[in-house]
Amino acid sequence: MTNATTTTPYATDREPTDEPFEGVYPAMTTPFTGENGIDHDQLAENARDLERAGVDGVVPVGSTGESATMTHDEHIEVVETVRDAVDDVPVIAGTGSNNTAEALSLSRRAAEAGADGLLLISPYYNKPEPEGFRAHYRTIADAVDLPQIVYNVPSRTGRSIPVDVVVDLAEHPNVQGYKAASGDLNRISEIVERTRGETFSVLSGDDGLTLPTLAVGGTGTISVVANVEPERSCAMVGSALSGDYDRARELHHELAPLVRALFAETNPIPVTEAMHVRDRGGPHVRSPLTRLSADRREELRDLLAAYEEGTPEETEATRETETTGASE
Repeated sequence: MTNATTTTPYATDREPTDEPFEGVYPAMTTPFTGENGIDHDQLAENARDLERAGVDGVVPVGSTGESATMTHDEHIEVVETVRDAVDDVPVIAGTGSNNTAEALSLSRRAAEAGADGLLLISPYYNKPEPEGFRAHYRTIADAVDLPQIVYNVPSRTGRSIPVDVVVDLAEHPNVQGYKAASGDLNRISEIVERTRGETFSVLSGDDGLTLPTLAVGGTGTISVVANVEPERSCAMVGSALSGDYDRARELHHELAPLVRALFAETNPIPVTEAMHVRDRGGPHVRSPLTRLSADRREELRDLLAAYEEGTPEETEATRETETTGASE
């Protein structure tokens, strides 16, 4: 992690530790042009903005970055743009696939492009058995000498990585983290408990569960909401890691309306719209995703205006929104 600080009113001092991954890692959006190309200039500026806000690292080309719609060359170009844009924070590249050979190729290319670590979604669609999960992750960990994060998001992949498999993988020196996006706090707690003897970090992958995850021993978050409110996100996580749970709870509740709004439709549709409202890229997403529905655009714009003014007031529409439970 870095010891980055922010000069905003939300600044939180915290001492760095030896955890391989600790703090706030925004799962970056990928800004697209109206012609469906990648807006590399805006992408670079977004990465610099996040670094200035005090994040501990950035995560391009994950689900939030629409990696599933990119060619492999585009994927690596995004990693290169982000790596060139930031100075002192690590770049954790999403390089997972349902095909082990493809994930290995992307991981190798990302390493060559300067990535500091890898985020590896579990193989989707194939629904492997436990030994298949082990073989998939060990193949990449053996071949690519970078810190790697195992990413469990069954809402997208169709199958949850068994706890025993995660515990076994944590013994590999290059497997140093777990992104938890199953919505199951008992599973998260057990993984924290059973990996305490390893160099291994457990990170929240559900923005609404970041604070509970930290409370049971997690070390940070790979976050969607941190794209839009990085200072508040860093303050919440920093407060919890420093033991100031009163302030962390206050900020958790302050962020909660935005968290709900950002999952009103499939991620990254709402967060892409939010970045557009904040002048951090166009509202474009690649097919088969569609732009945020018109009625929700106005609700989101009003909510973001409230954050600009101070503590937001939750709207009735936001209160009724059902969340997806998956950060990335």
